[in-house]
Amino acid sequence: MSVQFPPSAAPRSAYPVDVLPATVRQRLLELAESADPVSAYVYDGEVAAGRARQLRAALPDWASVYYAVKANSHPGVVRALAPYVDGFEVASVSELGLALDAGDFAGAAVPPVVAAGPAKSVPVLTALVRAGVEAINAESLLELHRISRIAVAEGVTARVALRVNPADIPLTGSLLMGGAPSQFGVAEPDVPEVLLAAQRLPGLDLVGFHIHAASGNLDASTHAAYLRWCVEWSVRTAHEAGTDLRHVDIGGGIGVAFEGEKPFDVRRFGELADEIRPPDGVKVVLEPGRFLVADCGWYAAEVTDVKFSYGEAYAVLRGGINHFQLPTSWDIVHNVAVLPVDDWAEDCPRPAAENTRVTVVGELCTPEDTLLRDVLIDRVRAGDLVVFPYAGSYGWEFAMHAFLGHPVAERHLL
Repeated sequence: MSVQFPPSAAPRSAYPVDVLPATVRQRLLELAESADPVSAYVYDGEVAAGRARQLRAALPDWASVYYAVKANSHPGVVRALAPYVDGFEVASVSELGLALDAGDFAGAAVPPVVAAGPAKSVPVLTALVRAGVEAINAESLLELHRISRIAVAEGVTARVALRVNPADIPLTGSLLMGGAPSQFGVAEPDVPEVLLAAQRLPGLDLVGFHIHAASGNLDASTHAAYLRWCVEWSVRTAHEAGTDLRHVDIGGGIGVAFEGEKPFDVRRFGELADEIRPPDGVKVVLEPGRFLVADCGWYAAEVTDVKFSYGEAYAVLRGGINHFQLPTSWDIVHNVAVLPVDDWAEDCPRPAAENTRVTVVGELCTPEDTLLRDVLIDRVRAGDLVVFPYAGSYGWEFAMHAFLGHPVAERHLL
């Protein structure tokens, strides 16, 4: 069995410290004054809100932006986004509660919340039906039957959108999530039969479709083409099935640019989307998550030791994949900045690595606890902070909190 490491960062150098906003540096240095070693996320809700405003302003009025709460579920971040998104996408009872609290939908007849997930349990479905959410993205015929039974028992009608795994997306690039066997959604050849069954079930209002076949796309033109394809496919399929189409959910899929990549052109995407004409009365939902929050968060961990082993340097952190698993799981180079902490209270030598390639590792008893390999660092010392920018999405939520039982990373909102 091979050990999973992130790819080598060579020949990259670490970011300069001024890549970290002054407010973030100040907050982290305040945390470093504590007797406990730092291992924390710092979030700036205004950064996330600005990203949401940018996307919302670029899109035509028929498009709705729903934040995918799974990307960052910190209540402060969700609240910061609430005024600038049209709704939320949730995948659990906990996320449903966050969305309802943040959005202040107490007076809304239909809370602007859509729900996804391949294995929604009866308790989850019951909570969604009782909340009266805008659409439950049904993943299978059995799930439709369960929603129907719950809705009838509650004396309500549940709005559902059928999640579809399309047979073919006529696009290239990052849009490669359709047409392959998957636990997600209903395979396209089975859609007519499932739609027919859904129309016969009591307690259901079939409003449309959910097609999440895009992931990490940095090309605005292909993403607009994907949006057009989803709308046209949904209109055609609904017409053939005799379904009253009111809702098309294209999922998320807008990518986040890392070092050396070209960012997604939001303005161009909006221009191309404006050329699409959905039928009157059809709401088109986009579910960005990572795109809205990736750059609103920083993960920082104190260097507990600097070690040399057979000519290689290691910065050992108070943290690791138990706090920030993304670089290893997603097989990416996630670069860092080193924030110097000049106070050194310990009555012992302070090890350092200077002008050399360093591998950044965590505190867990496994070699897989490696966050960054072979990055050129001017200087890193025990007691300094290693800071990962662009850690606002799938960071704290995606980590292995319980492994070895170390304290979880703190979370702070600027």
